Amino acid sequence: MRDAITPLILTYNEAPNLLRTLEKLAWARQIIIIDSFSTDETLRIAQQFPQVKVIQRQFDHFADQRNFGLEHCRSEWVLSLDADYVLSDGLVSELQDWRPEQGVTAYFSRFVYCVFGVHLRSSLYPPHPVLFRRDSCRYHRDGHTESLKIEGRTGWLANVVFHDDRKPLVRWLAAQDGYALLEAEKLTKFSPRQLTVQDRIRRQILFAPALVFFYTLLGKRLILDGWAGWYYVFQRTAVELLVSLRVLETRWALPDSTEHRDSHEEYASGRASI
Repeated sequence: MRDAITPLILTYNEAPNLLRTLEKLAWARQIIIIDSFSTDETLRIAQQFPQVKVIQRQFDHFADQRNFGLEHCRSEWVLSLDADYVLSDGLVSELQDWRPEQGVTAYFSRFVYCVFGVHLRSSLYPPHPVLFRRDSCRYHRDGHTESLKIEGRTGWLANVVFHDDRKPLVRWLAAQDGYALLEAEKLTKFSPRQLTVQDRIRRQILFAPALVFFYTLLGKRLILDGWAGWYYVFQRTAVELLVSLRVLETRWALPDSTEHRDSHEEYASGRASI
């Protein structure tokens, strides 16, 4: 299937992650990287792999960036990844022997979330469609992230992808503020009937941070994963606090401070993982 599948990766200053991701894609005939003008060692790492083709494009939104990448893929199937998605050995083997099911146009994958390389027993990270027919799927904007519109049936890959982001905390915090701003705009723009149950809770401001804290710590049993588990719990709670603050700010129509504008511009200039 080397000619049938093209991995597609978005990057922006992903030097801490990209090498591990590319090493698990050595089977691919071609890998497309859409880079948002990285300033670290990302491009140097990509150049170590002869099958990698790097195309640079100024970042505007994840959906637009991925759709741009799809236009440069020539294979029938695309494996759409973030730079911190590392294929498990089981998934590499599965893809090497993989044959598409009749009528299925997209395959979902489950994820194992990692903190400092430690595999967590669970997370809030949902399954995503990562493998799909290029001519049957397109991305569209959904808050701070993107959703894949799929024409046809869906299936499941048997093995998992590791979500293993090693970028420093300061990058993560800067990205989350940008994400929170876009999420707040979505939450306040649409009526409750147009939102999911989770987003309706987020609109209430007070409940989401506390619910996420206790649900991840106890409901997801991350308390059993030691400090890696606590780290993830604190991350998710911090995200919900940021969203609550941005919802309040949006409702009050407060003008962005210089710091807020700078933070959002830094987010919009590139790619950082949620």
